Amino acid sequence: MSFLDILRTAFFALRGNWMRSALTSLGVIIGIAAVIVMVSIGQGTQAEIDKMVSGLGSQRLDIGSAGGMGAGGARMAQGSRWSLSEGDVEAIRGEVPSVQYVAGSLRGGTQVVFAENNASTQWQGVQADWFAINDWQIAKGQGFDAGDYGGGAKPVILGETVRKALFGDDEEGIGQTVRLGRVPFTVVGVLGSKGQGGFGQDQDDIVVVPLEAARRRLSSAQGMPPGAVQSIAVGVDDPRNLASAQAEIEGLLRQRHKIEPGADDDFAVRNISQIVATRTATTNLMSKLLGAVAGICLIIGGIGIMNIMLVSVTERIKEIGLRMAVGAGPRDVRRQFLAEAMLISLIGGVIGIGIGVVGALLVGKFGNLPVELNARVVLLAAAFSISTGLFFGYYPARKASLLDPIEALRAQ
Repeated sequence: MSFLDILRTAFFALRGNWMRSALTSLGVIIGIAAVIVMVSIGQGTQAEIDKMVSGLGSQRLDIGSAGGMGAGGARMAQGSRWSLSEGDVEAIRGEVPSVQYVAGSLRGGTQVVFAENNASTQWQGVQADWFAINDWQIAKGQGFDAGDYGGGAKPVILGETVRKALFGDDEEGIGQTVRLGRVPFTVVGVLGSKGQGGFGQDQDDIVVVPLEAARRRLSSAQGMPPGAVQSIAVGVDDPRNLASAQAEIEGLLRQRHKIEPGADDDFAVRNISQIVATRTATTNLMSKLLGAVAGICLIIGGIGIMNIMLVSVTERIKEIGLRMAVGAGPRDVRRQFLAEAMLISLIGGVIGIGIGVVGALLVGKFGNLPVELNARVVLLAAAFSISTGLFFGYYPARKASLLDPIEALRAQ
């Protein structure tokens, strides 16, 4: 029999009992749909991790005063709030060879006002290296000049979200005067848009001022010691040097802060790579769990196909004997039943792919899980569908091909 003849015979055999065939393919439909949805969620989650890494920097250390650090800066306990200083920044710059960039910073919340428009946002007082460490680009206007960090000038660089809130879509705002609280600042630039960060925050909801201007104009009521900073960001020249740089920085700060052996540090160093590694491990575990669930669904669907095909072989013993009596060989019988199993699996796979694609899109639109759907996921699902029919259909097909034609014709 030709391949087309085998397919035609298999199709008519399945159509003769279409309800049972449809119920048999249900397991494959659920399994394939589960594969697409769960693999899409796994890939989307991994993409979110990659986005977080690019946003935080894979060669970065963050140092804050003891008492806890937030995702984008420092939140410290009372009494240890100002344990870091610009002197620590310069010491790290000069004494840790693997450090490429280092910048101290202050931050706080404020109301930014221009004419009748205003926005509640976060201000960040920074040193020059802060832009390179955080990979911020100036999209409009210019950055701070070297003289701006001296403290007399009051320039400000706006994040895109703040710029839109104050000036709308048509005006850049360069050269305009805005008020941060009660203090007027001149807009000199606008940061390039970064969108949502790895922790879900709007990275563009920010205004940046020089560190000394922030200390004198925006933080004067916080009881801050001279030269104090809330946090220090460090950029290392090579990711492989992160661990050694962290150890050197911790030793240097303990020495500068005169911390006795065995005493607790008055600072905390956060290694971004450790956070990313932990989140990656969690995601990998979740992906394996999702894959296991999808695999179980496919196995259940395959077992259903095998059981129904075994029942079909039992019901069609006389038909098999008649085919063999008129010249069909064991190979022809095996091909026919294998084609029937693969056809059930293929039809279920096509339907499952459609349901899976729609399900993944719905999860991405209405759910809180990241989803990344691409052609590779669909091809993977199709491969699983064909493999399921081939694997679970082989035993019933082989059993049918091994029947003795005379005994088959005598069967009741």
